[in-house]
Amino acid sequence: MSNRMFFFIFIIALSTCQHCPAGNGDHSCKEMPVEINSIARLGATGLRNRIALWQGDITRLKVDAIVNAANKSLLGGGGVDGAIHRAAGPELLKECKKLNGCQTGEAKITGGYRLPAKHVIHTVGPMGEKELLLADAYRNSLTVAYNEELSSIAFPCISTGVYGYPNEPAARLAIRTVMDFLGEHEEISLVIFCVFLDKDLAIYEDFLEQMINE
Repeated sequence: MSNRMFFFIFIIALSTCQHCPAGNGDHSCKEMPVEINSIARLGATGLRNRIALWQGDITRLKVDAIVNAANKSLLGGGGVDGAIHRAAGPELLKECKKLNGCQTGEAKITGGYRLPAKHVIHTVGPMGEKELLLADAYRNSLTVAYNEELSSIAFPCISTGVYGYPNEPAARLAIRTVMDFLGEHEEISLVIFCVFLDKDLAIYEDFLEQMINE
């Protein structure tokens, strides 16, 4: 086979990935979607069977909803917000423009579009260490999921990073808020804490083990 023929076949293979938008030649899919049954839960019974910890790209998760750590405009930004908008495609921004923004601690839902997730729940975390507002962001996201009859939801680390909330207290508050909500709402069968950094993985592993055993 000539080099020219090999090059032609290679280009065709790249442009026909089943996970990328059909026909546009944009090979935007980096990896396969992650099914929730491939993610280990913390245990086999009780809350342990309804909570999971996973390290990776939240845009790969095939769940009912992923949560976007958005800004008040809901028009995209940096970090996980920008990653979700890029992976979902321009249709997400088009819908977000109709939502008239979102206040700190509130949550609003859109479609997932090109994401494996069916929906995106957008919430705005506080800038700095403001416990009540961060708890509202997690609780209101879960409330939206409950009201929409969704059963699986994945959270990123909200308000850490450039928003300045210290990682350890943010994780502890996230876990406590989720545990309290799940205790009152059996309809939500799985909450995934999706972390990207190694330090957040270690923090969540430690706190989840401590707090679920309390």
